[in-house]
Amino acid sequence: MDRLSLPAKIALFVVFGVLLFAVAAFASGNETVTSAAADAGAEVAKAAVQLGADTGVAWWVWPTVLLFFCFILGIIAVLAGVGGGVLYVPLVSGFFPFHLDFVRGAGLMVALAGALAAGPGLLKRNFASLRLALPVALIASSCAIVGAFLGMALPTNVVQLCLGITIMGIAILLLMSKNTAHPVVAKQDALSMALGMDGAYNDPSTGELVQWKTHRTLPGLLLFIIIGIMAGMFGLGAGWANVPVLNLLMGAPLKVAVGTSKFLLSITDTSAAWVYLNKGCVIPLMAIPSIIGLMLGSFVGVRLLAKAKPTFIRYMVIGVLLFAGGKALLKGLGI
Repeated sequence: MDRLSLPAKIALFVVFGVLLFAVAAFASGNETVTSAAADAGAEVAKAAVQLGADTGVAWWVWPTVLLFFCFILGIIAVLAGVGGGVLYVPLVSGFFPFHLDFVRGAGLMVALAGALAAGPGLLKRNFASLRLALPVALIASSCAIVGAFLGMALPTNVVQLCLGITIMGIAILLLMSKNTAHPVVAKQDALSMALGMDGAYNDPSTGELVQWKTHRTLPGLLLFIIIGIMAGMFGLGAGWANVPVLNLLMGAPLKVAVGTSKFLLSITDTSAAWVYLNKGCVIPLMAIPSIIGLMLGSFVGVRLLAKAKPTFIRYMVIGVLLFAGGKALLKGLGI
């Protein structure tokens, strides 16, 4: 499958995405806005009116502030090597007067926009492997739909509490994880061979052809059940979990793990985002400035990457995540 032409790969990707949209639409039924979303909208409107009365600002001020806030997040995300979604949801839910349902919906759209922008280039360079991505995507996307419905059904304070625990766990994972550029895979397991999880890519830094294969496939696929549920439930881009599983557990090279993870987001987040769209929890007032800000920040972050000290940025992001996770925990506990 890796030998398919780029148009064929993109066509296959589009067909797969349409199928996931159909499954999500069938699962969501004909209901467009739940009572929870309606209550959330009333709460956001009340908060906006109260903020306007207290501060004397116009309605467009908060989207403008969100645009610049996401611009900074986009720079930090590139420098730290994390997806924007994992920073977006805890920080925006903690510091902006938006209901968590809308923040999660916008967070999925933010992660999806970045993944769709990067997908074709990753496929063209064989940094993203369809053979590796499609079995994983089928599991993670199905579970993301379940996670999205679960997140919409649970009380907001429970979701906020779980989000805080998850974000703090992500910070600890980032602190402890040590990715390997070229993991040693002595023998490819039977499931990996059956699914064709191997390939090759040209490393531009060395000019050599890197051959790779995977192992421990079954435990890796089982972990993506949990990753998919968490991605849909919290509206997080799951790159923070995809890369360690693909790289450290299954033995994919780091560049293939990162590229395939980015490609996976375009499939996994699509299925979960459709549920939030169908429930009325994605509003342009938040999604548009968030996406524009993060994309512009990413362009600046790429230019600053050569000059920045990645170790300092990494620890700064871990500190921010710990702070945001603690704030989400306190909000979930009503403190």
